Amino acid sequence: MTATRIDGKAYAAELRRNVADQVAALKRDHDIIPGLAVVLVGEDPASQIYVSSKGKQTVEAGMKSFEHRLPADASQADLLALVGRLNADSSVHGILVQLPLPDHINESEVINAISVRKDVDGFTVANSGRLATGQRAMVPCTPLGCLMLLRDQLGDLSGKEAVVIGRSNIVGKPMAALLTAENATVTVAHSRTKDLPDVVRRAEIVVAAVGRPKMVTGDWIRPGATVIDVGINRTDDGLVGDVDYDSVAGVAGAITPVPGGVGPMTIACLLANTLTACCRANGLPDPEGLTL
Repeated sequence: MTATRIDGKAYAAELRRNVADQVAALKRDHDIIPGLAVVLVGEDPASQIYVSSKGKQTVEAGMKSFEHRLPADASQADLLALVGRLNADSSVHGILVQLPLPDHINESEVINAISVRKDVDGFTVANSGRLATGQRAMVPCTPLGCLMLLRDQLGDLSGKEAVVIGRSNIVGKPMAALLTAENATVTVAHSRTKDLPDVVRRAEIVVAAVGRPKMVTGDWIRPGATVIDVGINRTDDGLVGDVDYDSVAGVAGAITPVPGGVGPMTIACLLANTLTACCRANGLPDPEGLTL
């Protein structure tokens, strides 16, 4: 058996087209254009690539892109002042502060300074709490993309046994909350989990988000399981995921590749969240097919 390859790149392209169509309708019917502001502190090469890609895709979707770059030695006060100005700017509907930030800046303080309504990353304590308690929230982009792929592949997730490997605030915890809301039975596993392969082997759905290259191997996987690989690890062999694709593909029912799986979904969901934030800011219904 060879697993079905889940084409996140194709799904993301369709999602971006959907966003662009609804942005065009918003402009035509209400003379409103969603705006996304991205803030980059310092010159981390990977972050620069991400920011450029986000800006390009924002413009391609018909939105306004606002890019703010601060030097690596910018003070926390300077960054908080910029966030404050963006919070007050009515042309900005989404604010994203690119992580990681330099060591001298308190990441949590900066993230929680972002207006809850403009927190399109879904990282503020308020949005995290709303998601965890089943209230309407801005959902973090990567877990949202994972859930969209799972729904597309499996349909109803109710009653399925899911294991999320990793407990980060960015992926693991919100992913578990989303799967719980879908009525799956969810286990959050991590580095301290005893007999981790045995725990993973129970799952019909596996979401790997640990940041360790090829950690999950085929003998960990229940035959026919659906495997979502969130990992992006740079190695001498190029980009690889947290899942050993070749060995797992021989056991799983479906699997996302790296690259070309979850990665493209993250930016597409960022655009979707920005459109959603814009609609909510203007008292309009949520865009179709882009929210949970």
